[in-house]
Amino acid sequence: MKILIYSANFAPEPTGIGKYSGELAEWLVAEGHEVRVVAAPPYYPNWKIAEGYARPYYQHEVWKGARVWRAPLWVPSNPGGLKRIVHLLSFAVTSLPLMLRQVVWQPDVVLTVAPAFVCAPAGWLTARLSGAAAWLHVQDFEIDVAFKMGLMEGRGARQALLWLERRMLRRFDVVSSISARMVEHLRQKGVDEDCIRHFPNWVDVDKVRPLAHVSAYRIELGIAPEATVALFSGTLGSKQGLMVIPQAAELLAHRKDVEFVICGDGAMKAELEAACAHLSNVRLLPLQPVERLSELLGLADIHLLPQSPEAEDLVLPSKLSGMLSSGRPIVATCRDGTEMAQVVSRCGLVVPPDDHAALALAIAALADQPATRRDMGVLARRFAEDHLAQKSVLRRWVQQIDDLLAPDPVSEHGA
Repeated sequence: MKILIYSANFAPEPTGIGKYSGELAEWLVAEGHEVRVVAAPPYYPNWKIAEGYARPYYQHEVWKGARVWRAPLWVPSNPGGLKRIVHLLSFAVTSLPLMLRQVVWQPDVVLTVAPAFVCAPAGWLTARLSGAAAWLHVQDFEIDVAFKMGLMEGRGARQALLWLERRMLRRFDVVSSISARMVEHLRQKGVDEDCIRHFPNWVDVDKVRPLAHVSAYRIELGIAPEATVALFSGTLGSKQGLMVIPQAAELLAHRKDVEFVICGDGAMKAELEAACAHLSNVRLLPLQPVERLSELLGLADIHLLPQSPEAEDLVLPSKLSGMLSSGRPIVATCRDGTEMAQVVSRCGLVVPPDDHAALALAIAALADQPATRRDMGVLARRFAEDHLAQKSVLRRWVQQIDDLLAPDPVSEHGA
């Protein structure tokens, strides 16, 4: 099968959409499919073009068997509001020629990964011109989130953008999303039921698994064997509600047996560094190599999963799948009744968003109950194996594509 992936973010980072698209391409090639990718140069989560990708503006490479074309985009140093829109539009414009070039290749399916939703028209047009199935995968309802979080303002602008979004969503053969609540959101936006699919974020349960040894990170960081480690690992972005972590750490500064580790890069990094500067119980790490992901996640005795309430059920953090697969309990900051709360409550604790005192109490409670942590970790791992294993998720997706491409028996033999 010929599969064209259209995603602004495509890179083998251990977190984020870049990892998602990269793992998908790698797996598809290994399964014998022919894969092409149109993407931007790696820039996320540091919001800086990666070394070696600034020039020439347009580049072509072969990455793990997939042919990748990269188009330039403008990357603001301080993303937000209008700057973010221009940033996304710049890639939509520069990548259009590369997408239209793929029409001659005649892919079987064009998978457009959103964000960025502004790329949806080019993905749809390429599919139509090449006779391919047009599949839009929504990882993030970016328009809803932008207005809820105040990144964009204006009632007229919101109504216009949501109207354009609904029009575009209905044009695709298939629109998928990563959670049941986000799938329901597609229904509310008017997508036909027959066109909706659930395509969850996956995890390679063979690579990310509970450690049978002490994590090398604990040794490298000099963390005492008896200390309980509360870990956040992922993109340091505004949608995460991350400031509750240093606030909770300050409340637990008297607990010499509890250590916090924050690992990642992103727009909130400088603010977090400033908030943690006086806290001796917090360690900050940059983004770590993907090959060390299992070792990093195994550092945690407790995973921290904060989320801004404005983003609830509009985003389901991709980092959750790795946390579950590592076999460690999770403390999430989200409202009861959200999908994240439903998942985490099976294998951890849920506290109200932006409530650092409740977060501190939950961490302290689990630090004092090692047996409970072990039991929760077993349940977390079981959930990952049963629902999020990469092979089963992606094989189910490929089967859905096969079904989509299969000839209609009615049209073949007549009504």
